[in-house]
Amino acid sequence: MSRELRVVLAGFGGQGVLFAGKVIATAGLIEDRELSWLPSYGPEMRGGTANCSVCLSDEPIGSPLVLDPDVLIAMNQPSFDKFVDAVVPGGLIIADTTLVPTIKERDDVTLCMVDAQQIAEAAGLKGLGNIVMVGKLFEQTGFCERETLDAAIDHCVPPKRAAMIEMNKKALELGMNA
Repeated sequence: MSRELRVVLAGFGGQGVLFAGKVIATAGLIEDRELSWLPSYGPEMRGGTANCSVCLSDEPIGSPLVLDPDVLIAMNQPSFDKFVDAVVPGGLIIADTTLVPTIKERDDVTLCMVDAQQIAEAAGLKGLGNIVMVGKLFEQTGFCERETLDAAIDHCVPPKRAAMIEMNKKALELGMNA
């Protein structure tokens, strides 16, 4: 049986949406899966819109575009509103209620509400709401092995920010337990 996961991560520039997508894609790379990571951001960058599509599969991926995601990770209201209807029936929506106060209910998807930014800030991990959301994705889907996720963090955090590695791993745990 082939495992495939098509994820859209979306939010404001500066929320770490592209980094979160890179962590997910790197986990796939470590597990020798087929993958694509396609970033997209507005010209404003920080404060503008940013999203990325990540595909993980055991089979070759035909297109990096994710028009019908299995999973939406929405970090703000405009992103939630833009992509909520694109998620396939049976899919998963993880929304950060810190910046997504208005939820459009869908009875054909699993909806996980996570106050990710607030959870991160309360733990002294300001700015790691994105990784809290990756932790929630892992808890919901098991898209890789747990050790792989830690290795992906080790790989994605640049050497000059090595002090952030353990903070990112703590944010993952917070998301898994949210």
